[in-house]
Amino acid sequence: MDEQSAARRVQELKDEINFHNYRYYVLDSPAISDAQYDRLMQELSTLEEAHPELVSPDSPTQRVGAAPAAAFESYTHRQPMLSLANAFSPDDLTAFDLRIKRMLSIPQETELEYAAELKIDGLAISLTYINGEFATGATRGDGFTGENITTNLRTVKSVPLRLINAAPKSSLFDQQSIPPLVEVRGEVYMEHQEFERINREREAAGESAFANPRNAAAGSVRQLDPGVTAGRNLSIFVYGMGFVEDGGWHTHFEVLQAFGEWGLRTNPNTRICRGIEGVLDFVKEWTEKRGTLPYDIDGIVIKVNSLDLQRRLGAVARSPRWALAYKFPTIQETTVVRDIIVQVGRTGALTPVAVMDPVEVGGVTVSRATLHNEDEIRRKDVRIGDTVVIQRAGDVIPEVVQVIADKRTGDEQPFVMPDHCPACGGDVERPEGEAVARCVNIACPAQLKERIVHFTSRNALDIEGVGPAQIESFVDCGLIHDPADLYTLKLDDLLPLERMGEKLAKKILRNIDKSRETTLSRLIFGLGIRHVGERVAQVLAEHFGSLSMVEAASKEELSQVPEIGPAIAESIVDFFLEPRNRKVLQKLCMAGVKPRVETVEAGATLSGKTFVFTGTLKSSTREEAEEKVRRLGGKAAGSVSRNTSFVVAGTEAGSKLRKAQELGVRVLSEEEFLEMIS
Repeated sequence: MDEQSAARRVQELKDEINFHNYRYYVLDSPAISDAQYDRLMQELSTLEEAHPELVSPDSPTQRVGAAPAAAFESYTHRQPMLSLANAFSPDDLTAFDLRIKRMLSIPQETELEYAAELKIDGLAISLTYINGEFATGATRGDGFTGENITTNLRTVKSVPLRLINAAPKSSLFDQQSIPPLVEVRGEVYMEHQEFERINREREAAGESAFANPRNAAAGSVRQLDPGVTAGRNLSIFVYGMGFVEDGGWHTHFEVLQAFGEWGLRTNPNTRICRGIEGVLDFVKEWTEKRGTLPYDIDGIVIKVNSLDLQRRLGAVARSPRWALAYKFPTIQETTVVRDIIVQVGRTGALTPVAVMDPVEVGGVTVSRATLHNEDEIRRKDVRIGDTVVIQRAGDVIPEVVQVIADKRTGDEQPFVMPDHCPACGGDVERPEGEAVARCVNIACPAQLKERIVHFTSRNALDIEGVGPAQIESFVDCGLIHDPADLYTLKLDDLLPLERMGEKLAKKILRNIDKSRETTLSRLIFGLGIRHVGERVAQVLAEHFGSLSMVEAASKEELSQVPEIGPAIAESIVDFFLEPRNRKVLQKLCMAGVKPRVETVEAGATLSGKTFVFTGTLKSSTREEAEEKVRRLGGKAAGSVSRNTSFVVAGTEAGSKLRKAQELGVRVLSEEEFLEMIS
């Protein structure tokens, strides 16, 4: 190919690859397969090798390749990167609204328009584009001067090396060209899945783990070797404009729209709110939902939407008057470990738990945190008396993240796992190759309570009103000795119990009676067989058709069932060989517990199709939707693969949706799914 033809083809390839990067990293909607994308990149790389004079800084091949830097150079921002004042309560937000109205001399009853955005917990950065080409990337620093990390930011695939004009013809920006010079502000962050992968690799290499995704992102983007940064899948959301030449927008939301049409990635959860009440609703919503995201957020940013009002309000010191950061209650705190006790679960697993000085974490007072197992205690070197960092996210049980070794006095005491069960005194064994020690006494009272709690849980027999407190009372009073005894309870048994009125007692008995009619998969799951979760229980129910057939199956027969490995097969056989377990099954049968097999409906319209559900469904629970798929001959899976036929995306769909888009799996809305099964 002559030089002129090569130059033309190189430009075509760069434009095409940049477009597909935009579709993949900004819109989450790839237009070609990974293999097709790789072929385009290979062709571009080959042409550039043959014609080195055609290599330009904005080429997709130039994301990685620079030698490690000795140190970062300083960079002066054209417009300061101001920090935001913080709010910690709804009252603070109301006061912010009133303060703005006073400064603007407008009536208090006026409903101002605000832009409410998720506050990404990452590293603030600034991207400078000159004539549409990525020129410089820098950290915030002190707001006026940061570090030049351009080479590292080039490796972040959601940072476009050249802005594109992707505005549709109907857009209000279709006549507006990209400014000749623009500073864009954003946040580099790391998703939970990538954070866990990196920590596993660091631990395997004998390196210390990152404490949280924010630290991991900051440490990754400030590597002197850009190759290290490139090996960590960082992401970015842009949220604001710094210095700009020839800007022509009227609102902050218009700026965000322009970013999206230039190929920059913005957070889809931004909302325009009428009045501070709308902001308070947004804050309440995301305080509850933040645990559903695949990345961390630590608050909500509130901005006056009008750019004219922003200019009139101005800034004070290092903070704009027109914006505020509402901070969520912290999910990490420090406290002192006063003791380490051992709890016994339904399968006999012994779990060490740290007993700590009470501390508020994520709005909840915490005094205990899991230490997982003996190996985890040794890895983190947690001792009685240590000062530790603990964390709690959403409804997750608090855990000890790390020890603050600098605060040790020498009086700390190492912990040793017991060789006898703390609940029953029985022997404790740790099977070879496993991290968890277990009590081998099946009659252990601690296991009994946990087994019955599991039996009555929502995804098992689903006995409403029979929770841990009621079960503890039933067991302690000698009313039940196994799950089957629940069906022998009478009104006279329950009325003497503390806080048990006649109305509540009758409701509990009605719900217990109702649970006699259940499905085979729910009953198998409720038995609490080790390694048998909901999916395996469903596989067993579909394959064998009755509990007696599962009970009679040999290890070899079980191992031949798809999704049943040798360890699961051995666990099932061992469970049914235990005489006390068989006695419980006989008692359940005599009590009238009649499991039905989820039969496939006539027509089997979904035969051969595999469905994965993600997000929240409006019409039913996820379990009900999966059961409907199975009744129509389909298969419901928990993870997305190339063998998945459809992913059904409800509201707040997460990483499964992204995985489906990456693999080219067809995504259905809930409405499309309901139409399909009707």
